Amino acid sequence: MRGGRTRVFALLGHPVAHSLSPAMQNAAFRVLGLDAVYVPLPCAAEHVPALMSALAAAGGGGNVTVPHKAVAAMAVTRPTERVEALGACNTFWWEDGALSGDSTDVEGVRAALTRLAVEAEVWLVVGTGGSAHAVAEAARLAGARIAVSSRDPARAAAFLAWAGGRGVGIASVEEATLVVNATPLGMNAGDPLPIRPEATPGAVAALDLVYRPGETAWVLAQRKAGRRAADGREVLLAQGAAALTRWFPKQTPPLDVMRAALHAALD
Repeated sequence: MRGGRTRVFALLGHPVAHSLSPAMQNAAFRVLGLDAVYVPLPCAAEHVPALMSALAAAGGGGNVTVPHKAVAAMAVTRPTERVEALGACNTFWWEDGALSGDSTDVEGVRAALTRLAVEAEVWLVVGTGGSAHAVAEAARLAGARIAVSSRDPARAAAFLAWAGGRGVGIASVEEATLVVNATPLGMNAGDPLPIRPEATPGAVAALDLVYRPGETAWVLAQRKAGRRAADGREVLLAQGAAALTRWFPKQTPPLDVMRAALHAALD
């Protein structure tokens, strides 16, 4: 029963109708007995700061997805060091009288790669947006070097310059042993592959940050090429669990329940 004390959490972005964050987080809220609800809220970039402030100040919070993570980073008044470093924010809440923000995507990438049993020395990051910055940060923490694939040479150069400034080693595409798709390609049926398997002959594993029922075409293509591959469901799970601890610091995320909700929708 929802009432005047119900805390409202929302996913801000465009599009958001495909997201499984509401199913996952609402399942967690129910099991934990929390008077809270999580809803998808499509919005334009110019509305993001006001929505974040209103939701958080009312006792809720939420997540931010593509293409608004950079806008969210500028909107928070109490960013974590990671948000400042990445220029991207995907989780927000109210703390000590201020709109606070963090990037839990890094935890998501690291957890997914651990589950995939990957210890690659060179990661090829496909894309240069907020998610790609989180992948680069995960590579830094893992002690891996990175290469980048982008349709825009200027964006690729800027991305590598930023990563180098963070202390991430730079490598060539040909050296990559892990490929990570950090673009939205694959979200919709008929999307082109973000990068073809033959472009990375040395790769032994692939992680897609995108997820969809039956897995993405890119994951299937990578697996057909003989590589270990996974879609973004474990990334979503881990970043969502980390976000829940920001909203409810005293709660332990029910990972099995959250994972079951995701698999029920995707399998």
